[in-house]
Amino acid sequence: MNIIDSSLWMEYFLGTDIDISIRNAVTDTDNLIVPVICIYEVYRKMQTESVSADVLAEVMQKGKVIDVNYSVAVLAAKLSKQYSLPMADSIIYATAKMNDAVVWTQDRHFENLDSVKYFPKWSK
Repeated sequence: MNIIDSSLWMEYFLGTDIDISIRNAVTDTDNLIVPVICIYEVYRKMQTESVSADVLAEVMQKGKVIDVNYSVAVLAAKLSKQYSLPMADSIIYATAKMNDAVVWTQDRHFENLDSVKYFPKWSK
């Protein structure tokens, strides 16, 4: 299972020249988990772009959307403290841990964590 972090969703939606493996992970919806916090982050950011945030959120819902529940919140808090992760990143990482998923990201907070495929930011 794969989780695409908000940073890579935005690169994908903006048409950035990203690695083909990322595109394949995004479109493999049978193996895609989408933490609800990613929908929030992408929707919030993309409202300022020249695209419809509603359409993008619909695309993201093609994967299995996972809400924040008690178990995710508690594990996220523990992971946040353990790895000094910001709230959203800890929720994403907790969701990955609870679903045996790999986090695909270009966010440096995840760079040295297990079950992460890290892609440095592209220069534009």
